[in-house]
Amino acid sequence: MTRPLRIGSRASALARWQAEHIAAELRARAVPAEIVFLTTSGDRFADRALAAIGGKELFTKEIDQALAAGEVDLAVHSLKDVPAVRPAALFLAAVPCREDPRDAWVAPPGLTLAAAPPATRIGTSSLRRRAQLLARYPQLEIVPLRGNVDTRLRKWREGHCDALILAGAGLKRLGQEAVITAWLQPEEMCPAAGQGALAIECRAADAATRQALSALDHPPTHQAVRAERAVLARLGAGCQTPVGALAEWRGPELHLRVVVADRDGRRLISASASASGDTRQLGVQVAEQLLSQGAAELLGPPLPAPEAP
Repeated sequence: MTRPLRIGSRASALARWQAEHIAAELRARAVPAEIVFLTTSGDRFADRALAAIGGKELFTKEIDQALAAGEVDLAVHSLKDVPAVRPAALFLAAVPCREDPRDAWVAPPGLTLAAAPPATRIGTSSLRRRAQLLARYPQLEIVPLRGNVDTRLRKWREGHCDALILAGAGLKRLGQEAVITAWLQPEEMCPAAGQGALAIECRAADAATRQALSALDHPPTHQAVRAERAVLARLGAGCQTPVGALAEWRGPELHLRVVVADRDGRRLISASASASGDTRQLGVQVAEQLLSQGAAELLGPPLPAPEAP
């Protein structure tokens, strides 16, 4: 490379960690890299519910625009924030090895989710978590809580809520694993599609950058999240829809489990399947199972399944 690759990233502590991690991985492969920090709509409107202002894509929109315009050469996102349907000009060049995809329970000693007393206040801004919590534990009170990891931990310590549910991967990456009281198993809280994984995107026409990024790809992770994201694409699901999806390798087969609910947890459906072949088709297969159970009533009209990297 004749000049450093410019990495577009948000400036939050977690986004910085992710961008710096990828920059270090590139430099270790003799590819110079520098980070360009950008402010997104999700950062500017941190006091408003994501579902009310456009969903998690607000954390990626401005970075995508800078990438398409040539202002940066690649973008590093939390994959769970990246919409399943992407602009044709952008290419998902690499998905590195995934961190633990599970959600983490953060609470005082002795307070467990399964035994939480009525009206225990659980802090989360996620509709997916809200729906699954209320479906299983309708006696709980859900407290909307936005902000970066440090902000949410501070609000919990100040008494805004009794417990938090956060993505465990973010806590581990920030060195905050000590606050985790328990890991929530996927059967209890199905993670978001792509949770724990990073997305490294570049321009589809930029062959040199695509080649440089290919060394960072972890095919088993990429194949797993491809199945999860195929579910979202087939269902037309986004941040405003409570959907959990987790694909895990079990020997030669990929097992995919998906949960769909309404936002208040009044109805929850699930489906699963395993396959050793086309992982995107596995995602479509599970989505069709959900549609046959009435998922369309929860999600609205499904979108056609797109081609995706």
